[in-house]
Formats: sequence, C-alpha cells, structure tokens
Amino acid sequence: MSLAQPQRRALVALALLLPAPSLGAAFALFLAPGTLGPWIYGLSKIWVALLPAAWCLVLERQPLSASPLRKGGLATGALLGGAIAAVIGIVYALLGAEWIDTGLMRERATESGIGTPATYLAFCAYVIFVNSLLEEYIWRWFVFRQCERLLGGGLAVFAAALLFTLHHVVALAAYFDLRTTALAALGVFLGATIWSWCYWRFRSVWPGYLSHALADIAILAIGYSLILG
Repeated sequence: MSLAQPQRRALVALALLLPAPSLGAAFALFLAPGTLGPWIYGLSKIWVALLPAAWCLVLERQPLSASPLRKGGLATGALLGGAIAAVIGIVYALLGAEWIDTGLMRERATESGIGTPATYLAFCAYVIFVNSLLEEYIWRWFVFRQCERLLGGGLAVFAAALLFTLHHVVALAAYFDLRTTALAALGVFLGATIWSWCYWRFRSVWPGYLSHALADIAILAIGYSLILG
C-alpha cells in the first residue's frame, strides 16, 4: 500500500531525527568519551533542536507558536508530575540501595564534569528549565505529530514514547547494570507515554513540560544524594 504525502514526509522526518540522540549519547559515553564524543553529542543536540523548527517553517510552511495552553492542562500536568515523582521516590526507597552502584555513578559524574555541588546544581538547572522543555518540543510537539500522521493518535502515544526511550537506554547503560537499566527504561517509557498523552489531550507542550520537570526534580534529587551525599 502506498503512503500518502504527509505519511511519507513523516517517515523522512523521523529518519532524519531519530538516530542523532542515540549516536550522540553512544559517542559521548562509550565510543569516544572525553575526546571526540562530547563534540558529537553537542552537534546531535543542536541537530535535534533545530530540525523540528526548520521542518515546520521550510517544508510544512507553518508558523511556530508558543503552544498556547488549554483549560485544565497545567493542573493535569502538575497532578501527573507529582504522581510520577512519588513513584520514583518509592521505587528508589525500595530498591535503590541494593541495585545502584554509587561508586560507578560518582566516577561517571566526575568524568562528565558534574561531580561537584556547583557543577551538579548547574546541571540540574539546565535539565529542569532547558532540557525538559526541549524534549517536550522535540519528542511531543514534533515526533508525536509525525507518529500521529502514520498511526493515528492512540497508537502514536505509545510509539512516540518508545522512540523517546531508545536513546535514554544508551545513557542509562553507562551508569547502571542491566536490571537497573531495564527498570529505569520502563520508567522512562511510562513517563513518556503520559507526556505524549498530555500533548494529544491538550495540544500544548506545557502540561507535559510541567509533569516532566517535576519528575526530573525527583530524579536529580536522588542523583545528588548518590553522587554528592
């Protein structure tokens, strides 16, 4: 069965964007850490940040917007984010001490330049206020919409969440063993499913961003206690 023009464009858009985050993480954490890797990682971040806007403006000829809120969006995002943060805290309290190698985490954090309180807190600020928003813009506003054109809204929620999870698995594997990586990846997938649903429901990145930021705060607080506690 031949694909319609919007579906073909969606496939091309995904093919151009999806490999970059995983390749960037792989080079930075495994293939060339400390040398070429950080440069490739930085270029991959620039690529995935610029491609959605360029695609929208040049190929789709659509203006960018501030993703206006719909009624109830922020309250829903806050409620879901608080629930995710609580689950993260509970899972860590039950399994964290037994499953997480704090020595490896501290070693990796030092290699990455976030092994001191000042650099870690600066990293936290970047993750919460910049990276979380960028990920909503890239993975919900752009990737989810491409998946929606291919699969429809319901299936797109899960497809976009799965695609979001893939490059996180590469990063998680640098810090954790197989079972912890698998559990954390499941958590990423469930969180991404919720954030994709938020975009599908409200057609705005802000509810998902608020939920995402609250989840990141919980993760970063645990990271602080493991790396610097």
